[in-house]
Amino acid sequence: MADNSANKPARKPLVLDVDGTFLRTDMLFECFWAGLGKNPFATLKTSFAHFKNPARLKAELAQIAQLRTDLLPVEPEVLAMARTAQSQDYEVILASASDQSLVTRLAADHGLSERVFASDGVTNLKGERKADALIAAYGEEGFDYGGNAAVDRAIWDHADGALVVGDERSAKVMEARGKPVTRINAGWRMKDVLRSFRPHQWVKNVLLFVPLIAGHAFDLNTLMMAILGVISFSAAASSIYLVNDLLDLEADRLHVKKCKRPFASGAVPIQVGMVSFLVLAAIALGVAAALGWAFVGVVSFYMLLSLAYSLKLKRMRWVDIAVLASLYTLRVVAGAAATGIYVSGYLLVFIFPVFLALGCVKRLTELTLATSDARLPGRGYGRPDRPDLLNVASLGVVAALVAFFLYSFTDQAISLYKTQWLIWVAEIPLAWWMIRMVRLGWHGKQDYDPIVFAMKDKRGIGLMLMAMSIMFYAAGLWQEWFGVG
Repeated sequence: MADNSANKPARKPLVLDVDGTFLRTDMLFECFWAGLGKNPFATLKTSFAHFKNPARLKAELAQIAQLRTDLLPVEPEVLAMARTAQSQDYEVILASASDQSLVTRLAADHGLSERVFASDGVTNLKGERKADALIAAYGEEGFDYGGNAAVDRAIWDHADGALVVGDERSAKVMEARGKPVTRINAGWRMKDVLRSFRPHQWVKNVLLFVPLIAGHAFDLNTLMMAILGVISFSAAASSIYLVNDLLDLEADRLHVKKCKRPFASGAVPIQVGMVSFLVLAAIALGVAAALGWAFVGVVSFYMLLSLAYSLKLKRMRWVDIAVLASLYTLRVVAGAAATGIYVSGYLLVFIFPVFLALGCVKRLTELTLATSDARLPGRGYGRPDRPDLLNVASLGVVAALVAFFLYSFTDQAISLYKTQWLIWVAEIPLAWWMIRMVRLGWHGKQDYDPIVFAMKDKRGIGLMLMAMSIMFYAAGLWQEWFGVG
C-alpha cells in the first residue's frame, strides 16, 4: 500500500476499483486460469493451500501466472472518465483487493498515478480495510470512488462522490444515503454467454450419425438415441470450449479475431464461465447416463482428453493434431455406443486419417493467415512448418482412401452393398473433397475450423452428397425407398 499521508489534496482524486470497475475482468481469476495453463500443479496446490488466506493466495498466483496486464480488457466508459479527470489535472488512482504487483503494472500500462492501493500478500485490501486506507491517505470525503459491488458501499460511505459501475441496487442505496452518484451501465448478457458455448461448433456432432448411416439403421428409435447422444456431446463439447477459452485468454487477446471472444474481451465474467462449465458438464453426463454406461464412458473419456488437450497437449507439435483426430473419431465411437450399432474397425481406420488430415488443414489455415513467421501464440507451429503439415495431410488422405478401399472387401461391406464396384466409384468424389480441403487450407481460403467450414461449403457438401448417393445406390436403398432402378 501507499504511505499514509493524511494531507488532503486541493483537488479530490478519482479512486477506481480495478476488478469489475476499471477492468472488465477479475485479476484473481485471470491469475488462476493463466496459472493453470502454465503450471497447473503449482496453481492447484497454491489454491488449496491458501484458499482461506486471500492476500497470500493472490500474491502467489500472481507470481505463477505472470499476467500481461496490458492485455486485460478495460471498461471503456470508466477509462474515458479517467482520461477526462486527468485532462483536468485530477489524480486517478487504482485501489484494489488484487495483488499490488499487478495493480502497479496496470496503472503504469494506462498512465495512471504511480500511487496505488492494493493487497500486499498480508492484508487483503477489501471493503472496510480499503476504506480505512483511503481515509488515512485523503481524509473523510477527500476522494471520489468508483466501484461495482455491494462490498464497495463501505468505501462509498466515506467518499465525496460515488461512481457506480453496473450495480443499480448499490447506486440506489448510495443515493438514499445522500451521496451524489454517477452511473455507468455495465454487465454481461445471456446472448454472450450462449456465444461462449460456440453453438456453431455443435455441427461437428453430426459425426455421431456416421454409424447409423454406415449401418443403414434408419428406424425412429435408433435416430432418437443418436439425437440424445448429440445433445450430450454438444453439452460436453461446450463445457470444454469454456475451459479452453479460459486457459487461452492471453493467446486469444493477441489474436486478430479471437480477441473478440466473450471471455477474452471481458463481455462475460470468468466466474460466469466457471459456473456454466459445471452446468454443461452435468447436462452432458446426465443425458449420457440415460443412454447407458458405455456412452457415459465415451463422453467421460472425451471430456478428460479434451481437458488434457486444453491444458497441455495442444501446445505439443504433432501430438496436438493426433489428439484432434482422436477427438473427432471419438464422436463416431460415441454414435455407436449411443445406438448400439456395430462399427467396423475399417471405418475407424478410415475416419482417423481423415481427421488427421483435417487437423493439419486447421494448422495450415492458421499459419497461412498468420502475419509473421513467429510461432502461433499457444501453439508449437510457425510458417516454416507448412510443408511438413502438407505432407502429413497428404498421407492422411492416402491412408483414408486405402482404408476405404479395403473396407469394400469386408464381410460387412459385402452384406450391405450389392454392387461392390460402386463403392470404388464413391471414392472419387470423396478423394476430390479431401484434396480440395487440403488445397484450401494451404491457400488459407477456409475457416479456422475445417469441420465448421465443411458444413457451410456448398461445393464440398455437394461432393459428400454425391459420394453418399452412390453408396446408397450400391446398397439398393434408392431402389427400396423410391423404386429407382
